[in-house]
Amino acid sequence: MASTNESEDDRSEGKGSRLCVLLIIEEISSLFQTTAKTAILFIQPQYNISTMSTDGEVTLYHYGWKDCATVLFYLCITIIFHAVVQEYVLDKVNRRLHLSKSKNTKFNESGQLCVFYLVSSVWSLYVMATEGYLLHPSSLWENYPHAHLRFQVKFFYLTQLAYWFHALPELYFQKVRKEEIPRQLQYISLYLLHILAAYLLNLTRVGLVLLFLQYLSEMGFHLSRLFYFIDENHHKMFEMWSVGFVLTRMITLTLMFLAVGFGLARSENQTLDLETGNFNTLSIRLLVLFMVCFTQSWLLWKFFRFQLSRTRELRLEQAARKRAAAKQQMQRTPKRDSVGHHENGLIKAENGTSPRLKKIKAP
Repeated sequence: MASTNESEDDRSEGKGSRLCVLLIIEEISSLFQTTAKTAILFIQPQYNISTMSTDGEVTLYHYGWKDCATVLFYLCITIIFHAVVQEYVLDKVNRRLHLSKSKNTKFNESGQLCVFYLVSSVWSLYVMATEGYLLHPSSLWENYPHAHLRFQVKFFYLTQLAYWFHALPELYFQKVRKEEIPRQLQYISLYLLHILAAYLLNLTRVGLVLLFLQYLSEMGFHLSRLFYFIDENHHKMFEMWSVGFVLTRMITLTLMFLAVGFGLARSENQTLDLETGNFNTLSIRLLVLFMVCFTQSWLLWKFFRFQLSRTRELRLEQAARKRAAAKQQMQRTPKRDSVGHHENGLIKAENGTSPRLKKIKAP
């Protein structure tokens, strides 16, 4: 009962903090009404360029320091959406499940990430289909640098950065335990590092495909954990996710070597040019490959170590159960018969004396 009260107090404090953020946004929006030009800087992606193509005039975008204002604005919007999902979906489910405080925290984390991974997976798949990356995989590295982006590609990356930056203040809003903070900071930093590298190095096409694969795999894990919290007999989804996790790592490594190790290595222009956004040099390619390969290898190592430790725990549990079952069976075996009980191979009566031997008459 005390844990339930503590969780309710934590949620109320988190809601109060988000309410302050909402009030700040309302004040900013009222300010934007008088300064519309400044509002566009926060709401709309900047650095647009109009070019002519076969389809007519097309507006493309590149990145710059003004993107920080856009990311900051959508970071605040993401905090509000986070609070809406928490209050109107997850909290209602938690009241029915009656989970402990530790499971409640993990349930909220998986629920929030499931919503984000689902939306991002569908969105990235739509972008890949409309941009033609699925039908033409060679477009991932051809015509590099991909410095000019369509609106949907740039907006996708800005919202991704906003979400993972918003995860930092959410550690305070959600009242995450101190022992859980290093783990969450770890994966938040990894996501920010890889997304920023793909965005700033103009590897947005490869990064989009890798994010789709990663989000799909992570959504499988958190869905499995949600079903496990609802019913602890659901273990098969974890087994299916384990296979998908290993396949995702293999596909990611193969795609990186194909696009960066071979595709960009065959490009004619391999000189560093900051004005055109060309970062196709041997050192940068090796750095990108090392970063992705190290991350994927580290994830595989953690996965296999967890599986081995889990297998050992299951074996120890099975051995303990067998010993307990054998001990119970020995205790249930009858030690008495109709005459008396056995002791050192002799049958003794109830009073402890041995029965008389019957004399056998000689023939």
